[in-house]
Amino acid sequence: MYAMNEIRSENTRLYAVRGAACAENTPESISKTVAEMFTAIFEKNPIKNEDIVSVQFTMTADLNTLNPCTALRKAGFCEGAPLFCSQEAEIVGMLPKVIRVLITYYGTSKPEAVYLNGAQKLRPDLPQNKN
Repeated sequence: MYAMNEIRSENTRLYAVRGAACAENTPESISKTVAEMFTAIFEKNPIKNEDIVSVQFTMTADLNTLNPCTALRKAGFCEGAPLFCSQEAEIVGMLPKVIRVLITYYGTSKPEAVYLNGAQKLRPDLPQNKN
């Protein structure tokens, strides 16, 4: 983390990047999905672990066997960042079995969101999610 008196470059600012992925309702599937999602986010974006401010997860109500925060810690990601998870608001016709994430971090370039395992349906407007 940055110390209060540490000087950041003029290009550094606070960003947030989104991700989402579908999983099965098993601890193994949730663990695998969370690790894959974070690996993909880190591969597409120049995010360093120490630059992460916080991580917010939501899950649809049909996923209830493992908290994604627990899966993330066990996978070795975001060891020093505060993590939080809440249930996604239930909306008629919503995509089931989805884990969503919002990572807030300090960086120097606009981030690219990651949608995996069928969650691309949530953002068909993004170029990487078009068929």
